[in-house]
Amino acid sequence: MRGDTRSYAAARRERAADVDRWLTDLLRTACGTPYGRPGKGPDIRDIRDGDERGPLGGVALVAVGSLGRSEPAPGSDLDLVLLHDGREDIGRVADRVWYPIWDSGIALDHSVRTVDEAAEVAREDLKAVLGLIQARHVAGDPELTRAAREIVLAEWRADSRRRLGELREAADRRAEACGELAFLLEPDLRDAHGGLRDVQAMQAVAAAWVASAPGPRVREAYELLLDVRHGLHLVTARGTDRLVLQEQDAVAGMLGLLDAEALMRRLAEAGRVITHAFDATWRTVDRLLSGPAPRGRRPLADGVVEHGGEVVLARGADPREDPVLVLRAAAAAAEAGLPFAPATVAALAARSQPLPVPWPDEARDALVALLGAGRAAVPVWEELDQAGVLVRLIPDWERVRHRPQRNPVHRYTVDRHLIETAAGAAAFTREVSRPDLLLICALLHDIGKGYPGDHSSTGAVVARDIGTRMGLPQADVEVVETVVRHHLLLPETATRRDLDDPVTISRVAGAVGSREVLELLAALAVADGNATGPAAWNSWKASLVADLVRRVRSVLSGTPPRPAPVLSARQAALARHGGGAVRINGGTVTVVAPDRAGLLWRAAGVLAAHRMVVRAASAASAGSTAVIEFSVVPEYGAPPDPATLEADLRLVLAGRLDIEERLARRTRSLRPARVPVAPPRVTLVDDASLTATVVEVRAHDRPGLLWRIGRAFGECGLDVRAARVETLGAEAVDVFYVVDRAGRPLTDQAQCAQVRDQVLSALR
Repeated sequence: MRGDTRSYAAARRERAADVDRWLTDLLRTACGTPYGRPGKGPDIRDIRDGDERGPLGGVALVAVGSLGRSEPAPGSDLDLVLLHDGREDIGRVADRVWYPIWDSGIALDHSVRTVDEAAEVAREDLKAVLGLIQARHVAGDPELTRAAREIVLAEWRADSRRRLGELREAADRRAEACGELAFLLEPDLRDAHGGLRDVQAMQAVAAAWVASAPGPRVREAYELLLDVRHGLHLVTARGTDRLVLQEQDAVAGMLGLLDAEALMRRLAEAGRVITHAFDATWRTVDRLLSGPAPRGRRPLADGVVEHGGEVVLARGADPREDPVLVLRAAAAAAEAGLPFAPATVAALAARSQPLPVPWPDEARDALVALLGAGRAAVPVWEELDQAGVLVRLIPDWERVRHRPQRNPVHRYTVDRHLIETAAGAAAFTREVSRPDLLLICALLHDIGKGYPGDHSSTGAVVARDIGTRMGLPQADVEVVETVVRHHLLLPETATRRDLDDPVTISRVAGAVGSREVLELLAALAVADGNATGPAAWNSWKASLVADLVRRVRSVLSGTPPRPAPVLSARQAALARHGGGAVRINGGTVTVVAPDRAGLLWRAAGVLAAHRMVVRAASAASAGSTAVIEFSVVPEYGAPPDPATLEADLRLVLAGRLDIEERLARRTRSLRPARVPVAPPRVTLVDDASLTATVVEVRAHDRPGLLWRIGRAFGECGLDVRAARVETLGAEAVDVFYVVDRAGRPLTDQAQCAQVRDQVLSALR
């Protein structure tokens, strides 16, 4: 993380020692005159010896702040406390110490107090107590320093609940005022979130015996910040903590770094290490001060449980045998809105095996589910990054990791911008036909900024390679490549070209190629702009992009509508055998039965009651026989016994099992979602079919979702003629071809509105 700046650390220690010697001489001189030895050097009476009182008896000079920590930079001021036991000449002693310091031109923050007065001030003044916690004796009577520190520390620990609350509020105010160091164009090295003050706050928490002291990675990051501040003071010849643009190249040179970008990249890494540790410290504080957490282990996903308000691995779950576990655990943590237990992250980082290439479908689904959690994905992603997991999952991530964007338009480093864009894109998954590709494109759209050349072109090549490694089908890889290549096309065209010129629209339509890509680019433009910063996206630009999208969509409207689902050859062969068959083959459940209203959702209800998550489903008819094929996975643990599942399916098909009460019990046992999710959307798609009404449902996936939707259709007097059900990460994208009792599509607008409202009501 650091350049060769060991001499800076040594210089700070040497300066602290020099100042100590100077202050000691000042105190000895100041105390010498009242005791009758003017002009003479100190002798044995300058210390306390039994009951004999020397000139330094009853007074102590104590360093706080940077000098107290033995880390003063060249331009640091002095923070000093003159402790005394009530001696009458203390005012004269203080003047004879302070005036030479002022005369030297060094800024001084000073106070004169008895031990009791110091303790009293520390009880109410946060700055005073933090200084005394880390106070260091410089000269005089060490017993006074020891007594003051012991009293202050004891009261700090005894009143930790209140005082740590004050400490957190002060940190929050600093963060709000100064921003986050890792992502600032001109960071405040001391007061920004992730700066020096945050490490000192963690040390204060450790002094309260509530959490551990900062570890070696934090100490290394802290030393880097001290080195940068040291170099900044040398460059500017003054004591400043703000690293402005015009000083960054010079400071980089002082630290032996190539340029300002190299400096800011290391600062970003250091700031994120500190911020991550700071947030973890306060989670520990909150957990310990709020009392014992509820016991028990609640399953979240296969091999992942909640325990004590944190995400931990289930007993027997082994990352060495299950390479997808790390992504599955991350998705579960994000969806539950819970932090990882530190030991869990460490175990996943140390023991997870590389994913096979191409990735299995489960790994890709878990990644999409993680990104689809929206804002809750960001802290989980940061945990994986700090643990070194991300660069093993996506090696190209190393090229953008902590990479600064030295541009006032951008608020984040490249890597943070990517995950912020993906988190923002999660809000638009209802708007696109492929929410999984939207999230992956958002995560990769600026991946080319880690390589030379135009980042859109190089990024398209990198994204193609990553998509292939992730196991995306070739057609999807091409979509990802196209979207990454053209992710700036819409906002740049909308703001730089004449939209009334037919050539403009024609060229955009030719580059986009399809409505699917157009809607992905439109959603990505909004998410990208919002994640970049206020200067990158506003209502004016949004209106221009929306106008461009509308015009291009009209050019592309000749694309044929999506065809109605039909039986595959294998399904048609099963249908020829007639009704009454249930086939279970691994994660595939096939139901063949006489076609009748409600067949799809009743079968889906049985699967949900057996804790099976429907990842995909297709339903089609051949004559009077329906064939429904479900792709399922267990919510957690082992799948149910196939014989039991088949028996219940047959009972439901025969009308001898009411599945509603089982699902109601399951619903009552579920905890409400901790992470806000976008509201569901129900759309009746015009002109998509001549023989049925096409209803598209977008919703956050949850147990029994398909059963709820199907029952709502039944209550509206509709039958599902065919269906395509797909779960992309945590998002369900379900399309149903429905007809009325007479087998006709809906034409009455009031009835269409009733269907939409009924389905929405079932999803709430």
